[in-house]
Amino acid sequence: MRRLGLLVSRWVLGGYLAVHGAQKLFGAFGGHGLEATAAGFGSIGLRPAKVMATLAGVSEMGGGVLTATGIADPLGPVAVAGTMAVAAAVHRRHGPLAQKGGFELPLTNLALALALMSSPGRPGVGLLLPRSLARLAVAGGIGAAAVAIGQILLAQPADAGSEGRSPSQAAPQAAPQAPSQAQAPAHAEREVPNG
Repeated sequence: MRRLGLLVSRWVLGGYLAVHGAQKLFGAFGGHGLEATAAGFGSIGLRPAKVMATLAGVSEMGGGVLTATGIADPLGPVAVAGTMAVAAAVHRRHGPLAQKGGFELPLTNLALALALMSSPGRPGVGLLLPRSLARLAVAGGIGAAAVAIGQILLAQPADAGSEGRSPSQAAPQAAPQAPSQAQAPAHAEREVPNG
């Protein structure tokens, strides 16, 4: 029963993360694609934005496929864990709950990836990564996530429409308007860059 639980966990986490990465990279499954993702990353201070967006998309899609199949384990869960650590840091200012754009989902995905990294036994259908390479992958994942998290914590987010301009050159913000009945609630279609 434990083996079945681990396999289902791999399929669910890996499948969703692979889809999420494809959304970022290619606009598949209703995603915004790489250019829009890069613009979102730039707006929160992740630079170079296109490189960071590509890295996030490849980590999610590749890590998801490797997690679901168990190929080169634990490389897939390591990639997912690193990406979700960064995503949780991005969402921290919105609090812990997903309803308000918070870090609930990235933190849950991070916890599951860590559990899959440390689970004993043969994973999925793939081959295990040799122990020395697995240690190197974990160290590399921790290092890459630490750099990205540091960038997020130290970033100066750009104002909308002011990418590459000084604050004095940025266009003035329009005054907020009272919501009409035709508008959706604020939480319904909120665009929050996610991991």
